[in-house]
Amino acid sequence: MSYDVAAVRACFPALRSGTAHFDGPGGTQVPDVVGRAVADTLTSSIANRGQTTAAERRAEEVVVGTRSALADLLGADPRGLVFGRSATQLTFDLARTLAGGWGPGDEVVVTRLDHDANIRPWVIAAEAVGATVRWAGFDPATGELTVDDVARVLTDRTRLVAVTGASNLIGTRPPVAGIAALAHGTGALLAVDGVHLTAHAPVDVRALGADFYTCSPYKFLGPHCGVLAADPALLETLAPAKLLPSSDAVPERFELGTLPYELMAGTTAAIDFLVGLDPEATGTRRDRLLASLAAVEAHEDALRERLEEGLAALPGLRVRSLAPHRTPTLLVTFDGREAAEAYRFLAERGVNAPAGHFYAIEASRWLGLADTGGLRVGLAPYTDSDDVDRLLTGLREFLAIR
Repeated sequence: MSYDVAAVRACFPALRSGTAHFDGPGGTQVPDVVGRAVADTLTSSIANRGQTTAAERRAEEVVVGTRSALADLLGADPRGLVFGRSATQLTFDLARTLAGGWGPGDEVVVTRLDHDANIRPWVIAAEAVGATVRWAGFDPATGELTVDDVARVLTDRTRLVAVTGASNLIGTRPPVAGIAALAHGTGALLAVDGVHLTAHAPVDVRALGADFYTCSPYKFLGPHCGVLAADPALLETLAPAKLLPSSDAVPERFELGTLPYELMAGTTAAIDFLVGLDPEATGTRRDRLLASLAAVEAHEDALRERLEEGLAALPGLRVRSLAPHRTPTLLVTFDGREAAEAYRFLAERGVNAPAGHFYAIEASRWLGLADTGGLRVGLAPYTDSDDVDRLLTGLREFLAIR
């Protein structure tokens, strides 16, 4: 198909301000249908889930519909989809639950590439029960994390390996399926942070080999919330802390309190919006999602190449995103100047490209950038060539000022 970015952009009220948004890795802008779904659900006749009243049935339909949509997006079992406030919250809850079966002598593997939300919950949980934390590094020159990097710290005492599906700082996409095979070969579980990956590529959690997979709808055009995907049979083996009268069914035993129905409805609307990005696609919703997301990936990669060519021509600027397999997310640093200066300079010109470590603090330190990080440029389904040209012009002007 020919990706119609102009038609896509027309669905985003926020873009009418004229701002060029390269801040999608921190949270994308939202199409109008998502906003309407949230508002309509929030103002509708709705109650706690049930089957007696129409209001109860509406809540039930929202929950079932969202689990179904997420299952199609992720290639997951809808019975194993847990909804929560954020991926961070869900990972903390999961880590505390799993750590109940760990003790001294057990080991957990985390990587220097990950967002801290897939590091600190595991570190804290392991330390609380006396388990050992082992760290997998990555090549700071290329940004690559390999299977061998994980193999060097894996032992027969490893209980869990936590790895990102894609780095939110430099875009690196590690070989997750290979790492999964390695981890499973030692009897370990694999927890994949898919927050950044899900926004940029088709996902199949089974093919990845992820025992646990987290993502955040607000990174793929939806509202602020988090999702955990797992095999329901695996979830059945876990006993999280919960209130006595709350359901012991899976996945409800992992969902604390009344669910945010309006955010769930917005999530479904975001996924259905993604389905429509390839109007020529046919088949099941999953089939159409795969086609649409492949189109998005091709669109973003073409813009990334255009951007990288432009950046290569700018003196005094260094691109840190170099892994061969990566998302359209670039980290940029400047010779003798702080990235925060460029952030402010661009913002004054209506170009949003923030600076920092973006909670990938271990990766920033591993790259030799301390806690400062760099300027992060993230492409999204609504980014167009004019946005890229405005960014390059802004950076050219910034570098010319000394």
